[in-house]
Amino acid sequence: MEKKIYIASDHAGYEMKSKLCAYFKTFIDLGTNSNASVDYADFAHNLTNNVSQNEDSLGILICGTGVGMSMAANRKKGIRAGLVNSPEITRLIRQHNNANVLVLPGRFMADEEAKNCVQIFLETEFEAGRHKKRIEKI
Repeated sequence: MEKKIYIASDHAGYEMKSKLCAYFKTFIDLGTNSNASVDYADFAHNLTNNVSQNEDSLGILICGTGVGMSMAANRKKGIRAGLVNSPEITRLIRQHNNANVLVLPGRFMADEEAKNCVQIFLETEFEAGRHKKRIEKI
């Protein structure tokens, strides 16, 4: 069974989400579907519910700064959402924190850099080891 990758954004992340969906054609798009103003928390909760219910799935959230989506996503038990601003941080949130949701700042990251971060997020594995016991304390 192929791993499910969910993606969602608010209005500020809509353009970036659309470009990422066009590039990564297997994403399950949970909205929003325009740049009309919406509440980011609604989309974060929908995505985290889907990630929680589908073992080994991953999620990608995008809003203007990424902060609102991060706060909303991390309210859900079992979700480890990481806001990134570089490929190296993306790699580390997977290796060390076993992040299952990537959060991107749609207004503060170039599309190519976002694409690179998504690719790294999808390809990087959790290192476990000394990090596993830390994750279990969350």
